[in-house]
Amino acid sequence: MASEVDMKDIKVFVTDKEKERFWEEQQADIQPQDDFIHVVKLYPELTEQTMEGFGGAFTEAAAVCYDSLTAESAEDFVESCFGESGLKYNLGRLHMNSCDFALGNYTYIEEGDTALKTFDISHDRRQILPLVKKAMERRGTEGFGLLVSPWSPPAFMKTNGDMNHGGKLKTDYRELWAGYYVRFLQELREEGLKVKYLTVQNEPEAVQTWDSCIYTAEEEGHFATGYLIPALRRAGLDDVQVFLWDHNKENLYDRARDSFTVPGCRNAVSGLAMHWYTGDHFDGIRAVKKAYPEKRLFFTEGCVEYSRFSDSGEVQKAEMYAHDMLGNFKAGVEAFFDWNLLLNAEGGPNHVGNFCAAPIMCDGRGGIEKRLSYYYIGHFSRYIQPGAKQIMNTCYSDALETLAFQNPDGSRVVVLLNRSDRDMPVYLCENGQGFHLLAEAHTIRTVRYE
Repeated sequence: MASEVDMKDIKVFVTDKEKERFWEEQQADIQPQDDFIHVVKLYPELTEQTMEGFGGAFTEAAAVCYDSLTAESAEDFVESCFGESGLKYNLGRLHMNSCDFALGNYTYIEEGDTALKTFDISHDRRQILPLVKKAMERRGTEGFGLLVSPWSPPAFMKTNGDMNHGGKLKTDYRELWAGYYVRFLQELREEGLKVKYLTVQNEPEAVQTWDSCIYTAEEEGHFATGYLIPALRRAGLDDVQVFLWDHNKENLYDRARDSFTVPGCRNAVSGLAMHWYTGDHFDGIRAVKKAYPEKRLFFTEGCVEYSRFSDSGEVQKAEMYAHDMLGNFKAGVEAFFDWNLLLNAEGGPNHVGNFCAAPIMCDGRGGIEKRLSYYYIGHFSRYIQPGAKQIMNTCYSDALETLAFQNPDGSRVVVLLNRSDRDMPVYLCENGQGFHLLAEAHTIRTVRYE
């Protein structure tokens, strides 16, 4: 049972674009309950998943942009993402080999090297890994979680002979490709970077113009169970948690169900990863949670694509983030990884031209610009601590989106998102204690109390 609290030290943090308020702190006073209509109620004795944390992706694009900043702006960026005054990120995602947000296709071996004799991660050592180390220095290595995902094997290992445009891993190269993961993780450990999580393949159902590789659910399960996880164990890397799917939520349950038909797969893998590019599909997450309650669920990628949302305003972009985060967490997701940590003013660099927005972007003059989405993400990441447990809450209207957690220190955190065009009164209540607040139209606020 969650600990009882005597509501005190109540703080309300508000972001309101119209009034130019960003994480603005307000005070609240306990009042007797006199409003039985506009109630948001918390039930801390009813707990759900435990949060792992929040983070973003250390792409080559992000690293190149970081190196373009002035010394002052570079320091501002690191603090803004990983520091106590910023987002407090404790997670990060790395691509193994190139991805679309790299300067071009690359691998760590010479083409055709079937013995991995030429394996060399010096490409990543130039810009990507120094940025990872800067982040970990700021956040602290203890508890920092790195996740690795591949976009494509080297071209010679694939049926189409190309890192781009899909294709499949040739069956003759499954053992070699599994050894490739192991070698990469070992090289990272030599750099002082311990990987905690690994996805088998980024977006295994997408034939992209950029780095991509296709697996059916059964193929992915077979590769993970028969090759990748045994290779990790032989190398003493059995503490690395392996996740399937790493693609859009609408097929999350289907992939889990079908991959787990492979003997031993369900017991071998730790969980499933997901993206948001085809919509909410929160019920799909709940379906997986119901069918496979022992599996961890991570959100590993999402961004505002310019190809689809170039005309959307800053409020719409920010609300896209908050709405998805809220829905994912309420459905049982334990971790949030945003896509690129930093992009240039164009939304790149990107070697195939699929430009995107990011919560922090370069201003073209050696500085950074924090978008509204940055502040909306912060309403979760700044106040929900690693190890927090989601607690049950009810809300009087579906126009107001709510989420509640109990932190390891016993404090309660409640996020209230109002995407509607009208102000919404709220009486926030726990065990008969509560206080009034007003959730203005198109605002987000986080309430924290002891």
